[in-house]
Amino acid sequence: MINRITKISDFMLQLDALKSVNRRTYINGGERVENSAEHSWHLSMACWAFAEMLNDDYDVPKLIKLALLHDLGEIGAGDTFLYSSKRDSAHVEERESVIQIASHPGNPIGDIVELWEEQETGKSKEAKLLKVIDRLLPFLHNITSEGRAWKDNGIHKSQVLKMHQFIENENPEIYSWFIEKIGYAVEQGWLKDS
Repeated sequence: MINRITKISDFMLQLDALKSVNRRTYINGGERVENSAEHSWHLSMACWAFAEMLNDDYDVPKLIKLALLHDLGEIGAGDTFLYSSKRDSAHVEERESVIQIASHPGNPIGDIVELWEEQETGKSKEAKLLKVIDRLLPFLHNITSEGRAWKDNGIHKSQVLKMHQFIENENPEIYSWFIEKIGYAVEQGWLKDS
């Protein structure tokens, strides 16, 4: 019994490393950058809330699991900024990290890799909603921080539109809100109009 508790405790400490992975998104209107553990919690809550609002028969427990696992690979790979040139290959190192974490002797969760793969490939409606909300939250933080991360990184409207275009097909209501907010961000000078 004690050995079992020791092993899972070691596993919990390994997962705790996600708190040390900083993102480029500013929280609380620009107070500080968010870490990936905070993002994972916020994403889980937001997915749950949107699933309830959209009322589309989502498997909410599965959706929350996908959200909690979404950035797990960043423990070993670090966070890759949405507009980074390395964005298309980030999943390779993240996948290796998830496999390593899942193989920890104290891990009692048998389907970590399978669920991580599902959220990564985006085939289920839960994975599709997660991807929309995962893009929505940093965008929302940029709006509340007056575009601080966009300005810090010289981001243009065309880049934001390109990385969020898929939302139009997944959820037109969210996309309409998003387009309205982009226009506002450009008017305010938080986002370069090009």
